[in-house]
Amino acid sequence: MTKAAQKKLQLSELQLGMRVKLPLSWTEHPFLWNRVDINSAAQIEMIRGLGVPFVYLLSGEVSEEVIDEELAPVEAIEELPLQRDLKADTRKAMRLSQKRFLEGVNHCRSAFGKIVSDPEGAYRLSSELVENLLGHLQEIEKPFLTLVGMDEKNVSVTQHSMSVAVLGMMIGQALDLPAKDLRDIALGSLFHDIGKLKVPDIIRNKRGALTTHEANYLQMHPNFGNEMMGRSGLFPKEVLNIVLHHHEFIDGSGFPDGLVGNKIPMVTQIVSLANDYDHQLTGQENTSPQIALGYLFKNRASKHSEALIAVLVKILGIYPPGTIVLLSDDSVAKVIMTTKEVSQPQVWACKADGSEASLRFLIDEGVTVQKTLRFDELTEGAIRTLQVDKGISFYFSSLQP
Repeated sequence: MTKAAQKKLQLSELQLGMRVKLPLSWTEHPFLWNRVDINSAAQIEMIRGLGVPFVYLLSGEVSEEVIDEELAPVEAIEELPLQRDLKADTRKAMRLSQKRFLEGVNHCRSAFGKIVSDPEGAYRLSSELVENLLGHLQEIEKPFLTLVGMDEKNVSVTQHSMSVAVLGMMIGQALDLPAKDLRDIALGSLFHDIGKLKVPDIIRNKRGALTTHEANYLQMHPNFGNEMMGRSGLFPKEVLNIVLHHHEFIDGSGFPDGLVGNKIPMVTQIVSLANDYDHQLTGQENTSPQIALGYLFKNRASKHSEALIAVLVKILGIYPPGTIVLLSDDSVAKVIMTTKEVSQPQVWACKADGSEASLRFLIDEGVTVQKTLRFDELTEGAIRTLQVDKGISFYFSSLQP
């Protein structure tokens, strides 16, 4: 082991226990400070996704041993001659993901409508939807996430449920969970908020802070949902557990039962994390997916398993779909699809005034992301072109990388 301090450190040398300084301003990364004490694999993944060639090592040791394969950077992809029209394939994949998402939302809405009057019909519809989701997840060896949504600013309960199902299944697959667990995650995610149908619209759709009474009533929705679904005896206990406990946190601060740690089943923990992240995007304020990820990492780390947060970071990348960014050629863009190269995603880009919109592949152009942008930093033209006021949801990409 060799002692190293105040020196440039390659990203491949990052290890737990180090204290490093990022060569970026505080607005260009999701950490609270430029100096980062590395105590999790998730932090290493996030630093590697910032697009910097090095960091400054402030304290810690550089091991001469082989670096853990799990933390090793992805090998550079060789440039091969394109045998296909990648832009055309990407557009086709985006349209297919959007179509599948909308069909899923409609299926989910129909199942919601039958849960009381025709529970068997609800179960059949939702089971069919789960099999479709599983098939789309496993369609290619390593799926990425695509930005999808509706032509609406507000995200509905069923849209949110679909997005949570997609994120939860991606986490479950990354953990090599069996198909049964993936099905439970999907089914539990689809129905996790169905209890909100019993919450009065005046509370559910209220703008601004809820009163204590209103907040307490809203927090009853897991109990309402569990009761609605439990009557039929059709849904597995693992799915009912997700519906009842998707707001539980491992530190015991959740509801309705204040469960702690492993008292919360793994599939429920996964849905809790996916729901917590997606909830940041479906609130009353327009929230960038990258800012939401940073918020989750900074403020919610004690509430979720560190290992699960690390997996979510890998799935979303440093610039999750829907993030608005400034490119190195001064164009502005919205990230539309995650890729292997997290600092050069596929984007819908335009000039600062909103003109010359196009689908762009940054990795092919040698263009990189300079920083993320707040919505209020955009011109009206860019806001219209990039449709930053539309709700954000996710679906599996069918594009073979």
